[in-house]
Formats: sequence, structure tokens, C-alpha cells
Amino acid sequence: MRKLWVVCVVGLLSACGTSTVVREGGRTAPTSTPRPGESVTVRRGDTLYRLATSNGISALDLATWNSIRAPYTIYPGQRLRLYPGGAAPTRPSTSGSATAQRPAVRPTQTAPQTPAAPPVRSPFRWQWPTDGQIVGRYVGNDPTKQGVDIAGTSGQAVNAAADGVVVYSGAGLVGYGELIIVKHDEQWLTAYGHNRSRKVNEGERVRAGQQIAELGRTGAARDMLHFEIRYNGKPVDPLTYLPAR
Repeated sequence: MRKLWVVCVVGLLSACGTSTVVREGGRTAPTSTPRPGESVTVRRGDTLYRLATSNGISALDLATWNSIRAPYTIYPGQRLRLYPGGAAPTRPSTSGSATAQRPAVRPTQTAPQTPAAPPVRSPFRWQWPTDGQIVGRYVGNDPTKQGVDIAGTSGQAVNAAADGVVVYSGAGLVGYGELIIVKHDEQWLTAYGHNRSRKVNEGERVRAGQQIAELGRTGAARDMLHFEIRYNGKPVDPLTYLPAR
């Protein structure tokens, strides 16, 4: 069976549990060679470890630079940065002073909070993928709650949330059961997990509202659909984009 993702954190850490290696003579050298400004697009069959090693980077560093948490899931069409991001620019020194001083924050002061970024605007008119009660919600910092869980009856229709192309249809990711992933453009993906059966194949173009699966409980304790929306490979809260009901 083809492998779509790297799966186990144990395998990842055993392959690259540190960002340095020790060579003869006691010298240390980084195992990763960042490539500033460059990125790679995930293709079907790629794993995080394979992409990392083929680009001269440790898998752990590649995951860290792209904020990918365990179980280190990557998707076809996702772009991975080959260099660390978010580094602050170097502040030029002030003429005549030895060191630029940072403004101090007194213990009684509260450091200013950065407001949460507004949701990314989507070009799609999303549709609910199935009917039913929401029994699990998205939690941004919890890798086990990266979408919504919708309870239902076994066999009921699971529909595409927007037009797109099926980039994965299978059961290769432990914990998701029978899974379908639809790519809507270069930035947006949706995932549909725990299906009883799949009705579309990889490469097939689907329309919004078209049935793509039957709801089930593969990989779950109850009949339900696990639904995710991802922007540039990162999960976003589906309830921000789905119409109110």
C-alpha cells in the first residue's frame, strides 16, 4: 500500500533526534542546510523524512520550520519552507553608543498582547459536508482537534464542501479511517475522515454538494464525519467558513 505521509513520531525522532552530529576530532556540524527563500511542494507518496533528506535538512528541523506537529501529517499540494522563518531583523547600532538598549518593562506592567490574526478570506462558498450535530470542535493548539466532528447515521451522504479534485482516497493514515482529501486550489484543502465507504477516486473532479462518501465509524468510536479545512497545509476552524445553521 502506498504511504501518503510520515506516520510515527518514534520513527521521526529515531531518524533525526538531534539537529547536530559529532564528527571525529570532536567538531560538531549541523545536519541541516537551510535554503532561504526556497520551498518544496508535497506530491502524492511523499513523506516528511524523504523531503527533508532529499533537500539536505533533518526531518525534525523541516517539521519545526513549518509548524508541523505530531503525527507529522503532510498533504499533497502543501508547500514546505526549506528555511526557518520568523527571525527578527538585526537592529543597527546607534552611533556613539556601545550597545542599543531595549526598553525595560517593569514587573507591574503587562506586556502588550498581539491581537489574534483575523481569519484568512476564502474564495469559496463552502457547504456543510453532511447533516448532524457537532460533537467535536476545532482547537487551534490541540493536534487531535484540527477540525470538527459531525455525528450522523451510518451510510448517510458525505458531500464535497466545494469544487475541487480528489488528491487522496484511501485508509493510509491511522486514526482517520477511510479518508478523502479534496484539493480546491493551490492553497485550500478539505479532509473527510471515518467514512464507511468512499465513492470517488484520486484524480476525480468533484462539484460542491456532490456525494463523495458514506458516513461511518472507521477509526472512530461512533458514527461521525471528521471534517477539516486547511489553508497552505495548516488547519483552520471550519466553523469560521461554513454557513451558519
